[in-house]
Amino acid sequence: MKLAQLNIALSKYPMDAPEIKDFVDNLEPVNAIADQSDGFVWRLQDDSGDATSINAFDDPNMLVNLSVWDSVDALKNFMFRTHHRDIMRRKSEWFYRSAEDTYVLWWIADGHIPSIEEAKERLDYLRNHGDSPYAFTFKSNYTPEDAATFELEV
Repeated sequence: MKLAQLNIALSKYPMDAPEIKDFVDNLEPVNAIADQSDGFVWRLQDDSGDATSINAFDDPNMLVNLSVWDSVDALKNFMFRTHHRDIMRRKSEWFYRSAEDTYVLWWIADGHIPSIEEAKERLDYLRNHGDSPYAFTFKSNYTPEDAATFELEV
């Protein structure tokens, strides 16, 4: 199984605003690092190579990042041991804080590419039910085996 992740962020500015230029200028280098990272499988992107123009929510300033990794460790290595970490340390300059979870992790079958709708459903489940093998955060250590035996609450 592979690890899918969705994270969302509500931008304080339109993507062409000067206040968010440093973030926008770092999209290509950070995405290139992801693409070359050990354990990287896939990421959502449009023709420009990123996902900033993909409107998954009603608010066009709600940015979405959806990707697939071989493992939790592979994703953590990219997030916390590359230039990605340096950019995310500045996220409060560009994005609003949210009282709700803004990211979710879940296990998927090898070869499966998650849809935006699937990812949003997992985030909603996490927000409504908390961490579970179906939808979880880094605070949990759910395994693919946990996910395979989990019975979904509806």
